[in-house]
Amino acid sequence: MAIEHACTRAVSKPWGGVDLRPWSKMRDSGDSIGELWFQRPDAKAPAPALLLKLLFTTEPLSIQVHPDDAFAQSIGLEHGKTEAWYVLAATPDAKIAIGLKRRMTTAELRTSIENGSISNLVQWRSVHKDEVIFIPAGLIHAIGPGLVIAEIQQRSEATFRLFDHGRQRELHVDEAVAAANAGPADSQPDQRRLTDVRTLLVASPYFVLERIDLAPRSNWELDAERETWVLVLKGCAKIGLTTASVGEAFFLEEDRAIIEVGAEGVTCLLAYLATEPSPSLLLNVDRLSAGVASRNHSALSSFHPATTGSRAHSTEARH
Repeated sequence: MAIEHACTRAVSKPWGGVDLRPWSKMRDSGDSIGELWFQRPDAKAPAPALLLKLLFTTEPLSIQVHPDDAFAQSIGLEHGKTEAWYVLAATPDAKIAIGLKRRMTTAELRTSIENGSISNLVQWRSVHKDEVIFIPAGLIHAIGPGLVIAEIQQRSEATFRLFDHGRQRELHVDEAVAAANAGPADSQPDQRRLTDVRTLLVASPYFVLERIDLAPRSNWELDAERETWVLVLKGCAKIGLTTASVGEAFFLEEDRAIIEVGAEGVTCLLAYLATEPSPSLLLNVDRLSAGVASRNHSALSSFHPATTGSRAHSTEARH
């Protein structure tokens, strides 16, 4: 059982930035921070199955691909990497690349990596705030500059680079060719309202990603049957015993936490281990309390025991 205020680990990247506001209070150290990883506060605690992180891009990332479980295990890795992105901020010209413009043969893909022409074959498109992008293992992809992204993924850093904009980092030609689905991307999943406060963003074989929008000064119970991550996007709330604001995250597992929402309401991302949305994930405590109070009032209104009537008659007789 666990309800933990997550700590963060800063990861330097050549495409990162130095100003992480409002998502982090981390002071400018002069390093180019590309990622913030959310971690359990106890380094000796079991490693979660999922990794929640924030990405800050001032330059384009490499064109890359991640392996699926089968390929990862064939080369000695524990598992592959499927991920999903939620766009927190985007400049007007921000773009991402997902999939290729056309289906390519293995030989064509290898040649395009080796001669650099892969950079003209990926399918770039504009992206905007609050958009959700699902990146299954095997999908060739890239992220452009001007973005802040929340990413949930299988806990793996298995990344094979196909093109790196002249940064002189290693490319992984053989691995990328073997792991890649060398064609256009499938259609992205549609967002779907589950309740008046829950929106399903992604349901995959590895995790479910939702957004919750809770009204000001409301109270809720979060039932984290399995590993669950909570990231505050807007507003603030008290989760368990700790107040959380924008950019802060919580880890929960096999536990229940009361969420007391602040005066401005709160919007959060929830990511948890499941293949379908959990019906019991979120309970409105206010509504439950009101229902109990209403039932109790009705019961009291209709409750007229004989002793009460006898005492009233006796009193009237004495007067």
